Amino acid sequence: MSASGLACCTPLTGTAMSARQAEQVAPLLKALADPVRLRLVSLIAASAGGEACVCDLNDAFELTQATISHHLKVLYSAGLLDRDKRGVWVYYAVRPAALAAVATLFDTPPRFDTAAPNPA
Repeated sequence: MSASGLACCTPLTGTAMSARQAEQVAPLLKALADPVRLRLVSLIAASAGGEACVCDLNDAFELTQATISHHLKVLYSAGLLDRDKRGVWVYYAVRPAALAAVATLFDTPPRFDTAAPNPA
């Protein structure tokens, strides 16, 4: 999945999402729905330079390197991460467009309830 495919989507509170849009968005949300993967995205995004070596990410979890690599592969396949192999190590960076697309889904415009009393 590419993050550019998500740019077409309006916020969930806007117009109803088409079946095609829902099919594009669901894998991205599914990838983020795992606590380990969500934390990996957060760790990478917060790293110096916006990227992190898989060797550094392993130390943040009590999981095997193979398990961490699996989670990173899921995030990469979903279009959330870019990766760059440097020698024996792989560096991951968050794709800003992908996170922006997710944020757009949950961007809710303020609603003004005309029936509510004015606090003035």
